[in-house]
Amino acid sequence: MRVQDMGAADYLQFRPLMFSIAYRMTGSVSDAEDIVQEAFLRLTRALRDGARVTSPKAYLATVTTRLAISHLRSARVRREAYVGAWLPEPIVEGGPAPATAPDPAERAEMSDSLSMAFLVLLESLTPTERAVFLLHEVFSYDYAEVAEITGKSEPNCRQIFARARHHIDEGKPRFEASREQRDEVARRFFDAIDGGDLGSLLNLLAPDVVMIGDGGGKGQAVREPTHGAERVARFLLGLFRRAHKDGTYAVPALVNGQPGAVAYDPEGRVASVFALDIADGLVQAVRSVVNPDKLQHLGPTSDMYLRPDGDLP
Repeated sequence: MRVQDMGAADYLQFRPLMFSIAYRMTGSVSDAEDIVQEAFLRLTRALRDGARVTSPKAYLATVTTRLAISHLRSARVRREAYVGAWLPEPIVEGGPAPATAPDPAERAEMSDSLSMAFLVLLESLTPTERAVFLLHEVFSYDYAEVAEITGKSEPNCRQIFARARHHIDEGKPRFEASREQRDEVARRFFDAIDGGDLGSLLNLLAPDVVMIGDGGGKGQAVREPTHGAERVARFLLGLFRRAHKDGTYAVPALVNGQPGAVAYDPEGRVASVFALDIADGLVQAVRSVVNPDKLQHLGPTSDMYLRPDGDLP
């Protein structure tokens, strides 16, 4: 059967790749899904109009990447005006899967390149730098393929990648090499918080640990990052004491490929998502997404921690 005789539905096998590219480019599950849908619609129209599509996979990767680049350019002003720290919309595995959650087959492969720390670091790149770096470094496209997808020359792509590589290497996050070690540290971390054990918690935090919260001006979160083991430990214990009183509970989960947890209110609605950066047997960073707009894809969201009149102290 010729490619032209097939419909876009025959190419659903490429959806995980497209979502992986779009999500890493935008840091948004909802935007990535919109981009993937638009790419499929364009393929459908191209086939209907008789266009010669010799490689559907290359066609879809190209359209997905270019749509993501355009999206980032248009979203830059909104991103700069974002209230407080910006974190990507979390991708969660390992916890309860609400009916509205993305199908696991459609999720990007969990890896360090999917971590919140890495996606935040990508924000330092221009949209084109981001595309070139991801396509070559994460998705293993050669420079000729990257040039074809981005519409740049091959020598230009090499220069763009070198520039992007330099920026990324300066701040690239480290993660525990052993998955078992990561999971064990995370288990002890949440046990210490749940038990209100300050001493045990301090022993699990790196001296320069940082906690970053994303409330987006809607959820209660500290606008500025909290630094240092003592401050972060006391803040976390206070946060979880309040959560216990409110009837909120946390369920361990894999968040963007890293250990974390999803917090639910008494009615089972998503209140927040935590992700941990773990290296050298210690928690290096705690990232918390409280902005309800970034949690909708995980299920019904809670209104318990919406920001009525100010951020957390």
